[in-house]
Amino acid sequence: MITDYLQQSGLIQNYADLVTDIEPLVAKHQAALSQFLLEHTVTNLRWQYQIPELGEGGACSIFAQLQPEPYDLIKTLSADSARCTIHSTTALTNLQAITNYYQQHTNLDWFGIYQSRVNQQSEAVLVKLAYYGAESRPEFPLTVEFAEYSNNSTVGLSGVAKVINNVADYVAGGGEYYTCDPKVSAEACLPLFDQSGKIVGIIDAEDFNNNVFTADAIALLVAICITVPQYLP
Repeated sequence: MITDYLQQSGLIQNYADLVTDIEPLVAKHQAALSQFLLEHTVTNLRWQYQIPELGEGGACSIFAQLQPEPYDLIKTLSADSARCTIHSTTALTNLQAITNYYQQHTNLDWFGIYQSRVNQQSEAVLVKLAYYGAESRPEFPLTVEFAEYSNNSTVGLSGVAKVINNVADYVAGGGEYYTCDPKVSAEACLPLFDQSGKIVGIIDAEDFNNNVFTADAIALLVAICITVPQYLP
């Protein structure tokens, strides 16, 4: 399963220097994460969270300027909130536990888990289900147009992982980059697949320092990507 993920996500093809022989590291992180999920209770489950104002045309976020109304996950997960509460609560509890584990085992500044869904406007989007760090947009459109400058949307459409260890160099080299927090210097965006190989979401990790995505850091992210799909609502 680990090798299959590394192949399907394009990590082997595009980041061989980071993923060569990391299968044992991934397995180690999987085991530790599974044990953590058995032993820890989530106390910071969030059904709503504050979100930044969007820039012109919704292309980017206006950092540190928040919308007055929070984003409501219940409305996105189901039109019938009563019917979805038990299932969604269980799912979000596990996803927040995974997020807590990542926060406790890394020094990175931001992490989020997104699911591919259809929103209330009948649009295909990535919906942020669990995260830690600064406020950020709740949905990323799954469109070719938005993917032209958004790594999240690109990975959500293609299923091909994106690892940037130096954002400034990446942009200077001609790469398009969606800026939410201008302090971000490194980002890794990896796809989530269900058992049939369908893209069902992404995870996104960011840091204010360069070169944080080492082989062990990628191994932890891969372990999370293999674990998360079974807990999606």
